[in-house]
Amino acid sequence: MLTAPLHELGWDDRWASQLDALDDEQLVGARVAAQHRGAYVLWTELGELHAELSGKLRHDLDVGADAPAVGDWVAARAHASGTTTIQSVLRRRTAFARKENLGGSIAQVLAANVDTIFVVTGLGEDLSARRVERYLTMAWESGAQPVVVLTKADLGDIADAMRELQAVAVGTNVHAVSNVTGDGLDDLRSYLAPATTAVMLGSSGVGKSSLLNSLAGTELMATKEVAADGTGRHTTTHRELLRLPDGAFAIDTPGLREIQLFTAGEGFDSAFDDLEALAGDCRFTDCAHLHEPGCAVLAAVDEGTLALDRLRSWRKLQRELESIAARSDRRLREARKRRWKEHTRSIRKPKW
Repeated sequence: MLTAPLHELGWDDRWASQLDALDDEQLVGARVAAQHRGAYVLWTELGELHAELSGKLRHDLDVGADAPAVGDWVAARAHASGTTTIQSVLRRRTAFARKENLGGSIAQVLAANVDTIFVVTGLGEDLSARRVERYLTMAWESGAQPVVVLTKADLGDIADAMRELQAVAVGTNVHAVSNVTGDGLDDLRSYLAPATTAVMLGSSGVGKSSLLNSLAGTELMATKEVAADGTGRHTTTHRELLRLPDGAFAIDTPGLREIQLFTAGEGFDSAFDDLEALAGDCRFTDCAHLHEPGCAVLAAVDEGTLALDRLRSWRKLQRELESIAARSDRRLREARKRRWKEHTRSIRKPKW
């Protein structure tokens, strides 16, 4: 059970102002440390509390509100019966979200209020520049600082892998680390200041839990032995906020099988900053980089300064984001129509 002043958990005056605005002295600030189906583990100055959603918050979820996620700050109420309910989710500063399922357009927030996102990939067959591009698009969109981490650096020559990652991680630091030798770990610790939060994201078996244990200097998360071919084995089954010895916090996550984008925004431009910079020199401001004359992007591909696979990935993700935006707009219109119908029915009811 964690008992600590709220400021050591990341609380500050801006969070306190949001809580005060709710104008209810019985509410306390709490941070979501874990979620287990419908129940939540909260960290407060009073210690660890187990909570459920209030009835009002459950209703709000039906009309588009976000459920609390690990890392969220919430307003909670402790009842005389000994139960605790989450009354409100305080406004997030950052949120790493993905599409909840392949056919829908609902966001699933995997981690909230994080400062650093470690995009973890392993040396070997798991390494995929295209997958890292997707993670970085989502990471930049979250508002947090992304950092690419290449694990298992002790298993072979990392030069080619580092060049491949640096080519797609434009504006993002790339670090190679080994949980066996300890190489590179101090570089990652520089991101972990007291009261800040980092999240580990990547496929199953890339070494996220082992990396977290190495940074902590103790076994916070269970791990399994690496297979004979050097690949890791999945162990993490849920997201959980963990406190590191130096006062920072980290969220370990299960491996993601599908990396479905959720929304288009500045994150996409940031992840493809090199391509966006080239686009500024295109003859036409609305250049689609397909076959237009005077296209600086296509010229860079012809000259070999921009990889064709990079451009193809940009096109694919752009199409995906445009499709998501269209579905989201339709879902929003349907939700507004449903709420209007409910309101109309309510005012038609007799008052006696």
